[in-house]
Amino acid sequence: MPISAPFSLTDCRRFFAKPATARQRQYEALRAFYVDQLPSAEVARRFGYSAGTFRVLCHAFRHRGLPEFFAATRPGRREQPKKSRARDQIVALRKRNYSVYEISQALKEQSMALSATAVREVLVAEGFAPLPRRLDEERPARIGPNAQAVANVHDFVLSSREFTTRMGGLFLFIPDLVRLESDAWAQAAKLPGSRMVPSAHALRASLALKLWAIERKSHIMALVADEGLALFCGLNAMPKKSFLSEYSSRITPQKVARLLALWHAQVSGDLFTGASLNLDFHSVPYFGEHPLVQSHYLAKRSRRQPSILVFLAQDADAQVFCYANADIRKGEEADEIFRFIDFWKRQHGKPPQHLVFDSKLTTYAGLDRLDAAGITFITLRRRSPKLLAEVADLPASAWRTVELDVPHRKYRNPRFHEHKAHPLARTYRQFFITDLGHDEPTILLTNDRRTPAQLITRYAGRMLIENALSDAVRFFHIDALSSSVGFKVDFDMALLVLASGLYRLMARRMRGYDDAQARQIFRDLIDMPADIAITENEITVRFHRRAHLPIVLASGLFDKPVTVRWWNGRSLRLIQ
Repeated sequence: MPISAPFSLTDCRRFFAKPATARQRQYEALRAFYVDQLPSAEVARRFGYSAGTFRVLCHAFRHRGLPEFFAATRPGRREQPKKSRARDQIVALRKRNYSVYEISQALKEQSMALSATAVREVLVAEGFAPLPRRLDEERPARIGPNAQAVANVHDFVLSSREFTTRMGGLFLFIPDLVRLESDAWAQAAKLPGSRMVPSAHALRASLALKLWAIERKSHIMALVADEGLALFCGLNAMPKKSFLSEYSSRITPQKVARLLALWHAQVSGDLFTGASLNLDFHSVPYFGEHPLVQSHYLAKRSRRQPSILVFLAQDADAQVFCYANADIRKGEEADEIFRFIDFWKRQHGKPPQHLVFDSKLTTYAGLDRLDAAGITFITLRRRSPKLLAEVADLPASAWRTVELDVPHRKYRNPRFHEHKAHPLARTYRQFFITDLGHDEPTILLTNDRRTPAQLITRYAGRMLIENALSDAVRFFHIDALSSSVGFKVDFDMALLVLASGLYRLMARRMRGYDDAQARQIFRDLIDMPADIAITENEITVRFHRRAHLPIVLASGLFDKPVTVRWWNGRSLRLIQ
């Protein structure tokens, strides 16, 4: 049965003037039938179709079932009213040598907003060539960035003036920094410096960022123009991130150790006693491609990835970090506890009295060394299948219940079983503990001779170091290595020790904040603006009224002025 064409011969010739798609075979077959008017049987045989298949192809073509052969129309209006309305203004501005960006800004000021791309399309359509590159003085006058002052201690002038700073709370730390003689730390630790930014000023600038809790991944450049921050450091302007990054890279682990030793010499009597210390490792993620950075396990991500392994020691009574070391490689983890003990001996003349740590901190041989040295410890033992089977085989009569004297603790009545254990050469007390808040039993190994209730209560308190580490990660941002200020890790950890200690000293002065975390102290007491007035003999900091300001007023910091050496001997007076 012949197939009739729905189009006229003229329409078909116009449609098949040139191929429109890659379906060349179908195109040639349909063209032979509709344009050349060959019989369908001959077309099917020539192009390898059966007669039925070719009829189906023609049917689809007649009913527009082959969209590849038909040009799709784009609905919508064809004019561009914004361009048309601004065309004359664009041409007039280009004749005045305005660039496309300047024209776009001028149109925006005239409520005729048009992007730079649209302006360029109009100019091309009107036949204008791109402007040649011009000098700055040849461009129309417009607002641009201003060059800020470069940090230079020789340009630090305390002329009489008044200004407002959003970082007024930083000046609450100055009485402690003066009392602890912080201006001598950098020189005694032999920290690097320059003629423009001496070592003491660079240390204060680094410490100020840590105290203010500005996350370095969020850009510290938002604060560099604050006059109060520069005044705190004793400089005319805050050093930029490039200087701070380069400065920290010049500080060796030996200089960091000297800085920590000076900190211990100043605050050991006031801040921590070392009666009992919590020890732990923390992995700081590294997101670069340095070949010497090893992979360690990150608990919060449950995986191994390139990171820096950090050893931290925390005073259990003061809840403050007293030691940090980031210079640890794989295979050295078990000996890091003895390097810490040697550091403590050099600073305090005797080893630490009591250590509490996790099972992966050292080996059984390390435990025997601690016991031989007369150091008391409590450690968590790994739950091996053999130990878990031993726990499961214990009869009910072997368990005893103890009450923990911790009022706010949810699990106050754990059950325990005590016996002797010989993990290597020496004999220790071993405790199987259940109902302590974990799904599986807790296994403690210790040479401590105190009662089971005291031991279990002490280890339960050790778990607070996880809270302290979490606070340090969130507030002191020790995980922000891929940041705009690339502090060297061991120097960053030393700043963590100093900043956490200063916050704890601050908390002891503030009524009701003895056990508060640093983030709460910052939010309530430190993060407040102030008006600063500089006179010939005195610098006055007047704090704005806030809900928690009466607590700060009652702390004793406002009783008398403090003479600040790096302010050329001027005194600091804090007032309401």
